[in-house]
Amino acid sequence: MTGTVITVTSGKGGVGKTTTTANLCATLTRLGQRVIAVDADIGLRNLDLVMGLENRILYDSIDVAEGRCTLQQALVRDPRAEFLYLLPAAQTRDKHEISADQLCTICKQLVNLADYVLIDSPAGIEHGFAAAIAPSDRVLIVTTSDVSALRDADKVIYLLERDWQRQPGLVINRFNPRLVNSGEMRGIDDVLDILAIDLMGVVPEDERLMLSTDRGTPAAFDQRMHVRRAYENIALRVMGHNVPLTDYHRPGLWGWLARWFGK
Repeated sequence: MTGTVITVTSGKGGVGKTTTTANLCATLTRLGQRVIAVDADIGLRNLDLVMGLENRILYDSIDVAEGRCTLQQALVRDPRAEFLYLLPAAQTRDKHEISADQLCTICKQLVNLADYVLIDSPAGIEHGFAAAIAPSDRVLIVTTSDVSALRDADKVIYLLERDWQRQPGLVINRFNPRLVNSGEMRGIDDVLDILAIDLMGVVPEDERLMLSTDRGTPAAFDQRMHVRRAYENIALRVMGHNVPLTDYHRPGLWGWLARWFGK
């Protein structure tokens, strides 16, 4: 049985796509899955930094595609997990230097090694996006609730449905119930009314998440961070489990979480 290729994408940059990819990879491997992360953002790679693996890179996906090394030589193992690997992107090359066919060929090999292959797509809808979508069995769209992110996400959904026959799932990132309750941020139902796709999960806003990203330690590996539970719920849904959504709108819940996990 071969693994599943999931492309994580977004219309707008800066919404937390790479952080989401890293944390889902870490969570899936914590749940006993064999996972390989693929950075498809050629020339602007960041997944290695977020995963804390930048000093272990010897080869990259273009080296594999052009035959300078084997796939096994390019894979970087995460020492914190039993089976978590990264296939890094080239830092000094251009997105046009790897084709959709080449990435599909690589992924066909990876699914024989792992249960899940997660591709971190470049933001936007240019060549790199098309190459990252081509090998995918499933697609996750990451967005925040601000108007520009939602408009760009809606465009990506339209292209996925029209050109790729993909029905993506949605991850709402940096959700702040306090701002929603005060009317300063769109709620989950508002976002779903706009985008009209299946919700895979909601990641609450947490300033410590940025610190964990800077340190190269995914929050999923840190038991002290409550967003770890949000990523776990998303990962379980990806695996096919029926997990109820957390009711972030209940009065006092956010404050209770902040007090409890702040200890």
